[in-house]
Amino acid sequence: MMDLINLNSGFFRAGKSNLTSIQSLLGDFIKDRSSPSLIEKFHRKEKKFLSNSRWGEKGPLGRVINSDDDLKEILSCPDFYCNSICIIEPAAHVGTNPYGEDVRASTNIAFLCQFIADCNSILIPLWKTGPLDNKLFHQLLKNSLICFVEGGYPTLKDGKSFQGTNINLDYLQKFSMDLLLSRDLKSSPSIFICLGHQLAGQGHIEILKKATTQIQSILDKSIISDFYYKNLISKCEKIISIGENLCIYKDEKVVAKGWNDSSFAVALNLKPEVGKVNLENYTHSSLHTNDEFLELLMSHELAHEHELGVIEKFISYEKNLHIEMFHSDVVNQEAILFANWAYGELHKALYPIRKEISISDLSWLLEMPASVEIVCSTTVGGKVCTEVAATCINYLDYQTLKNRKSFTFQFHPELLEELSAFNISGFPEYQKLKEDDGIRLLARVMYESIIN
Repeated sequence: MMDLINLNSGFFRAGKSNLTSIQSLLGDFIKDRSSPSLIEKFHRKEKKFLSNSRWGEKGPLGRVINSDDDLKEILSCPDFYCNSICIIEPAAHVGTNPYGEDVRASTNIAFLCQFIADCNSILIPLWKTGPLDNKLFHQLLKNSLICFVEGGYPTLKDGKSFQGTNINLDYLQKFSMDLLLSRDLKSSPSIFICLGHQLAGQGHIEILKKATTQIQSILDKSIISDFYYKNLISKCEKIISIGENLCIYKDEKVVAKGWNDSSFAVALNLKPEVGKVNLENYTHSSLHTNDEFLELLMSHELAHEHELGVIEKFISYEKNLHIEMFHSDVVNQEAILFANWAYGELHKALYPIRKEISISDLSWLLEMPASVEIVCSTTVGGKVCTEVAATCINYLDYQTLKNRKSFTFQFHPELLEELSAFNISGFPEYQKLKEDDGIRLLARVMYESIIN
């Protein structure tokens, strides 16, 4: 059972950390690249203890969910988990760095949140626990401050790569779909990293398959007028047609055709990216072999122009950004452009009949994203390496018309240039963290997610 004796919100200021202080500390961190921490005097006293912490031991990294009983225990302490982040581990580590070290990047996220914002972390190592009670699990994730889905060394293209863990690929894909559909008015945002980013990309496609299939098979004509029914069915037919025939290209070669291809959403990158790369806004020349691609691209441009997001602003304001890549699979730009367009088509068709749908067996359709934007790409020497380096998932509430967001990153914003876990490479100084582009971006996304 988890040790809940000293379950205080905060570590440097035990029992005094809350949403207001976490927001203030994150905001102070991103305001410039030079000023000291507001809790610098507390750092001097406790930094060594933090840097020596390990998951599952007493102290700031002591909250690890290993069973359903642990879930029940932590859920009995809402003051703690509502002011903490949750970190989902799909694998024991995210890969092996050039030094031969297995990198457990979840440690870095926990250290950063504690050191920068005095925000506690709760770890859920799914690779170790196996499937957990779904209702309890999602209750914790939806009510924590932010939910992180970390990376991992397995690949989505081969279910056998998850052998040796206590979960399988099917479970992870179902979990990711559920998380993508849980972003309601009062839920916490999600940040998907690397393998998590790829799970989200695949999740969008599976959600659209499910939505179009169920609309065609179980939509009750009696609850809506004939015009709206025909319009929705027509949209589904077009989505299915494009989904089944859209090709994925790498260097002008087809690597997947249609959304039933296992490489449609995620494919092998032409060249693995390990190390520092440039981060730039996503653009495309519109030249593509697919006839439908231009329509998908124009739909994406429209969604993008509607609101300049936090990541685009970060790239525009700070400029010359460098982040750390650590992957060999990528999310395909055609798949995300398709998902964005398809979400938009369904959203427009559902909006006039949202009240009728909300009391039907298809009410879950109103929980789908309204759009998913590609917000940046990586380049090396002026050549694009990863088109879909990050996405912003937008949810538009049908009643309040308020927009909610979650984010995905192919890169690891929590890793420094050494591509090491902090408890192996040594804990960096606060000043070094303030100067790192990836960590600044992560802190900014967290800050914007919390205040909005």
